[in-house]
Amino acid sequence: MPTGPFNATGLKRQSYYNHAVVRVGQPVFLTGQVAWDAEGEVLGKGDIEAQAQQIWANIGLALADLGVGPEAVVKLTTYALSRESIPALHRARAAFFAGCDLPASTFVVVAGLADPLLLAEIDVTLILPLD
Repeated sequence: MPTGPFNATGLKRQSYYNHAVVRVGQPVFLTGQVAWDAEGEVLGKGDIEAQAQQIWANIGLALADLGVGPEAVVKLTTYALSRESIPALHRARAAFFAGCDLPASTFVVVAGLADPLLLAEIDVTLILPLD
């Protein structure tokens, strides 16, 4: 099977995700990332735009330490307190994946997250290339 984005015939096409992304390598499952800084302080309290940017910055730090970039990400699950946060989360995601194929993606509205100051959390699955 070829690698890259996969969208099965008959499934609705979206501009903001692919139905699947095929990669060869070692799967890695990151803990859901939130808008915490290195000391565990919430950044962007009450501001979904700022929190979305911090979440993606944190994801970028994790990927960099693993020696990969956005192209390694194959699946996202985004948990947010409201649908109204979708535009801000999409803008931050689009900036992060600029020039790369978008991964498969799921969006879930939740009643709350671990810290009541958090507005969103993003769970990432990636594939490390084989050496």
